[in-house]
Amino acid sequence: MPLLAFGQPGPTELLIILGIVLLLFGAKKLPGLSRALGRSLSEFKRGREDGLKSGTDQAKIENGDDDEAPSTPTKTDEDRS
Repeated sequence: MPLLAFGQPGPTELLIILGIVLLLFGAKKLPGLSRALGRSLSEFKRGREDGLKSGTDQAKIENGDDDEAPSTPTKTDEDRS
């Protein structure tokens, strides 16, 4: 059995981790730490989404599938006469 094959932590494990964090940082700093963690996660998600969007935009441009680019009207033989 591999040593690193752990599943998701259950409620008991989460309570133990919360207790250790509470002992290390104290009750007064815990709300600030959780707020900073939430902001960091939202910033990471926003950056990841921007990176994925720019990657797909770049792929569209390279493949010539860029539908969002403004098209310039070209004159046809009917327009010239």
